[in-house]
Parts: sequence; C-alpha cells; structure tokens
Amino acid sequence: MSHVHIPDGVLPPWLWLGGFAVAALVLAAALRSLRGMDAARKVPLLGVMAATMIVTMSMEIVPIGYHINLTVLAGALLGPALGFICAFIVDVILALLGHGGVTVVGLNALMMGSEVCLGWLLFKLLSRLAGRARLRAAAAVATVCTLAVTTTLVVGLVAVARIDPSAATEAGALDPSTLRIENPFAGHTTKRADATRAKPTSSLSIGRFATVLYVLAVPGWIIEALLVSFVVGFIAKVRPDLLGLGPPPALPIEPVEDYGRY
Repeated sequence: MSHVHIPDGVLPPWLWLGGFAVAALVLAAALRSLRGMDAARKVPLLGVMAATMIVTMSMEIVPIGYHINLTVLAGALLGPALGFICAFIVDVILALLGHGGVTVVGLNALMMGSEVCLGWLLFKLLSRLAGRARLRAAAAVATVCTLAVTTTLVVGLVAVARIDPSAATEAGALDPSTLRIENPFAGHTTKRADATRAKPTSSLSIGRFATVLYVLAVPGWIIEALLVSFVVGFIAKVRPDLLGLGPPPALPIEPVEDYGRY
C-alpha cells in the first residue's frame, strides 16, 4: 500500500525535492553495500523480481482499487539493499508509464523501499521464531504487518503535504453522469453560473481519507498476504537457498574442449 498515486503538481516542491534527495542518498548507500555481490546470482533475480512487480502493480483489483506490490517478497528474496534498488527501478518505469507522477518517484522509492526493508526484517524474525514448518504463516503475518505500517506512512505523507483540494481538481476522477473531472478530496462543490469549472469549497479531511484508505486497504492486505505466503511456500520447496534456507546450487560448468592448434 506504500505506492503513492499522486500526479505531478499536487505535492509541494519542498516535499518531493526532499524525497529525491533522501532517495538518492539511500540508493548510493545501497549500491555501496553491494560491492563484492555475487552478480551472477543476484542480478537475474533482481530483473525477474522487478518485472514481476511492474506487472502486478499495473493490474488493479476491482472494486477495491488495490494492486499487489510484492515488496515483502522482494525483501525476502533480495534483501534490503538490493530490494531498495529493485523498488527504485520499478518506480521509475511505472512513472514513465503514467502510474503516478514523475516528481513523486523519490517519495515512492522511499515508501516502497521502507516496505521492502521492513518486510525483510519481519520475515527474517518471524521465520526464525516459527520455524520452517510455518514459513508460509510467517510470510503472511509479515506482509500484513508491513502493509499496515506503510499504509500509515501514506496517510502521514498526505497529512504533511497539506494537499489543497483546488490544486488536485484536475487530477480527480471522471464523473460518468456529467462527464467532468471531479476532485475526490473535496466534500462538495459550488457551480458558477457559466458552469465553466466546479470549485471545491471544503478542505481535505485527513481522518476521512485515512478511514476510507484503511477500509479499502485491509482486503488488499489479506489478498497480498495469501499470495506472498503461497509464493514463499513454493520457493521454499524448489529453491530454499533464495530464502536463506540452504546452500545455493552449484553453477553448471561447461567442459572446455581442447581442439588443439590449427
């Protein structure tokens, strides 16, 4: 739930510029910590995980308006550093596809990166406490707890941003009855005599926004927890080394044929 679907021009510049600055620092630290990484094993996994997240985050679960993030799974498979890089790559590609604004890429990277890191930490702790027999349950609990925390971060971001409903009018939802774009953050609108544009007269209620968000998010948490639990259980059977449950398989070495000199 940490992916912020806010278009450009809504958040104040100090907020999204600060998001880019902090995200750049965290990204640099993550890249620095990966020196000496086994690229032959990790980079292909990073690519597969990023591609899978892009697909799942582009598919909406109707009617709750939720999409699967798979950030907890990314944390379990990639770890916090590589998982943050994966989240950043996904955010950049989704922004270029119109899935959220370009200016919020930094904030989205921080939001999803925090989800990756927290999911990785909770999964590691719960899997050790529960044991391998209850690995799926540990993955499900870690997913729900992580999404609950990061959903609260989204509410906090909206509260700190103090979004002005009049600034978000053009980014509203299309009303099929009037074929006009209405601001979902406004309580009601007043119409001018010329009916050129509806202007909101009430400000965004953080309490109301949080209530709606949590009500819609909880079913999504459960769906994602079940999916992550299933995938973790499958991976634990076929490739437990990806979850840190065993040694990695030896890479096949092709025999070198000596054809002699010509």
